[in-house]
Amino acid sequence: MRTPEASRSCDRPPFRTRTRTRTGLAGAGPQPEKLATDYVGVFDHKKRCCPFLTYYVCGDTRKRGVALLRMKTAYAAAGLRLSDDELPDHLAVVLEFAAAEPEPGRRLLLEHRAGLELLRLALHDASAPWAHVLDSVSATLPPLAGDQRTAVARLAAEGPPEEQVGLAPFAPPSYPPDPVGGRR
Repeated sequence: MRTPEASRSCDRPPFRTRTRTRTGLAGAGPQPEKLATDYVGVFDHKKRCCPFLTYYVCGDTRKRGVALLRMKTAYAAAGLRLSDDELPDHLAVVLEFAAAEPEPGRRLLLEHRAGLELLRLALHDASAPWAHVLDSVSATLPPLAGDQRTAVARLAAEGPPEEQVGLAPFAPPSYPPDPVGGRR
């Protein structure tokens, strides 16, 4: 699920599997330039189409760093190391891990089930050629349970968590800030 140019310059050999897209088999469809433009338009400009799975659970908060470290630790425990330019929560990285290490990979996918489902639905809404990849991933996972359905609905309605920075939400009401130009 990388941009076409990025996948060509990758240190690893590309996956040898083919996935069904709206235009047929991958590689038989649009030109690489169009795919790259579409990729950026979908994955870089639509919040619901974020390929980084911890974003759905943690948003762009400090908690995301801990979640990334936890994923990287899971990879290391399985003897896999990522290059420094790869984030461990990118869907392509998680899927590659799941292919190499099915049980721990499946656990990671299940932990991020709500985000995967929202991503799948958003890709279909955007008529993105990558939607069928998420259909395939979802087909390998158990159906959404009640709590997971609720989590997907909440995530769709509210979006990912936001950072609470500063003291404003934590200051007691008896200590309002001084007005601008007030005593110092």
